[in-house]
Amino acid sequence: MSTWLGIDIGTTAVKVAAIRSTYRKVQLVGLASVEVAQAGGVVEALSLAARTVMGEHGGIGDAIAISLEGQRGTVKVLGLPASAHKQIAEVLPFELESALPFDIEEAVYDYRVLPGLRETKGEELAVLVGVAKTADVAARIDLVKGALAAEPERVGIGAFPIANLLPFVPALGEGVVAVVDLGTVSSDVIVLKGGEPLFARTVALGTKGLPGTAAKLARELRTTIAAHRSLGGEPPTRLLLCGGGAYVSGAEAFLSSALELPVEVLPVPALEMTNVAPEHNAALARFAKAIGLALGLGPRSSGLNLRKGPLAFERGFAWVKEKVPLLAGLAAVILVSFLFSAWAQLYAKSKEKTVLEKALSLVTKEVLNEETSSAARANELLSAQTTLADEDPLPHADSFDVMVKLSELIPPSMTHDVEELDIQKQHVIVHGIVGSIPDAQAIKTSLESERCFSDPKITRTTAQVGGSAQKYVLELDIKCPEDVKGGAKKSAATAGSSSASAPATTGGK
Repeated sequence: MSTWLGIDIGTTAVKVAAIRSTYRKVQLVGLASVEVAQAGGVVEALSLAARTVMGEHGGIGDAIAISLEGQRGTVKVLGLPASAHKQIAEVLPFELESALPFDIEEAVYDYRVLPGLRETKGEELAVLVGVAKTADVAARIDLVKGALAAEPERVGIGAFPIANLLPFVPALGEGVVAVVDLGTVSSDVIVLKGGEPLFARTVALGTKGLPGTAAKLARELRTTIAAHRSLGGEPPTRLLLCGGGAYVSGAEAFLSSALELPVEVLPVPALEMTNVAPEHNAALARFAKAIGLALGLGPRSSGLNLRKGPLAFERGFAWVKEKVPLLAGLAAVILVSFLFSAWAQLYAKSKEKTVLEKALSLVTKEVLNEETSSAARANELLSAQTTLADEDPLPHADSFDVMVKLSELIPPSMTHDVEELDIQKQHVIVHGIVGSIPDAQAIKTSLESERCFSDPKITRTTAQVGGSAQKYVLELDIKCPEDVKGGAKKSAATAGSSSASAPATTGGK
């Protein structure tokens, strides 16, 4: 929750508005108007008005906004090339230097880029700039500092702060509207389109001298509207009055007739109000600038701020000290939130662990015949039931072993030739030539005694065409005891030698 003070320092009176901003709403919590002459000076009027709004011990709120009279500043609309959109801050000083009657180094300024592009000299950006002398702004800051012992955070210019009332006065956003802040010796005029400030000017006439100066005031207002239209602006559809002269008798009817425009007092802002005196509640348009200044301290300001450059506002250590209780409270809330979040996560994990352990107990009892909630024990039971000897994919005897064993079993005196040796899925077929059938039978008998050769048999014998030798076909299966599932694995040494019982020999031919 923040409390903002808007202070409208006029020639004859000081008006103060206090706005309290909370998360969901904005409240007008106080208004005060003190005549300078009655208080004995501007400083005294400032101090008295602030105490009236905030109370004797209410402080000065969280931030202060003030405004500089429009006649002590200059408002211009400058055209810049569209390509300079990202370098406006660098380009503006050069554009302003030739348009100001004083040195740019002695001035502070703020600007707003108006919506759309102008086509005066090709596509141009329309930039609304408010400029004032640094000395004048510093003097106004020092005035408030001397009265309230606090510096204002924002310094507006002319009637621009009134644009901050747009969210609470819908009439300001209905088409093109001219707002006149009628003062005692001068009046500030601002033209809004859809709530966006487009043009501003100060008229050196106010309520002083009325009704004798009414015609001259109307002429100055007509000239101001014509100046706005000469820059390509649309004519306003109506004129709203605010400030100290808004309730001058007959002002609305006279100006409406002279300007040929509907003229009315600025509508009451749709703000929740507390501690507002009835006499002030009935004349809220007098406090329009003060309320707008206070609202401009919020996150969305539609006005200009002259606290720039050497006058930029910096919050001091005293402000931090004031906020220590609030910051400590926020830190405590964050800490409690963090601890609660950590506890909630740990509690959720604990509940999840309990559910998973119960599920594990049911599964292990059903599948492994032992109920356990320990993951390590479940892995042991699962390993005990699923551990089987892995089959070695490499056979303990292959085609090379068959060739070696054949050459080993054939005596040197026997004539033997191998025409074809075929091994498919550990089944061996040998097509050979021997001198006689008994020789073939002798080879078959020798193979029967080998541990890795199973069921050798001669399936066919035929006489060799054109000779006395015999052809035979021998079939057998390669099946070592180690290849049986669950048997001992083949060692690296056994795999390297391929067959310990079949050493390589070159017997036979």
